[in-house]
Amino acid sequence: MAVEQQVRIGDDERERAVGRLSEHVGSGRLDLAEFETRSAAAYAARTRVDLDAVFADLPVGRPAPAPSRERDPRAVHRIVMTSVWGSWVASSVICLVIWAMVAVGTGSLGYFWPMWVIGPWGAMLAIGTVTGGRVCGSRRTV
Repeated sequence: MAVEQQVRIGDDERERAVGRLSEHVGSGRLDLAEFETRSAAAYAARTRVDLDAVFADLPVGRPAPAPSRERDPRAVHRIVMTSVWGSWVASSVICLVIWAMVAVGTGSLGYFWPMWVIGPWGAMLAIGTVTGGRVCGSRRTV
């Protein structure tokens, strides 16, 4: 065994080793239970040999970063529109319930004020949905 391998290691080397292990978790090579076990072994390591044993079955060097997932703009638009329409429906229901409770409490239908919330907002959402978010010929950023 080389003398270099028998040299004691310090806390800084242990911390760097745990950092490398967390990168392997991020890339999917280790699960959390295995990370905890290996981290404990890294913190307990006294020599370079002990620390190298923690990485014995892992690739040498830094793990490759996870590939970036670019989203389809149409899928993003669909998600956003679903969220926006859901907010419109929830707000419309709340306004209608308040208006109905006041009507029941007073015994009169009174002025139908929810139309000013439901109508213009719904019209703008409908235009945005039909045009795919295009306003004045340019793509609106989400």
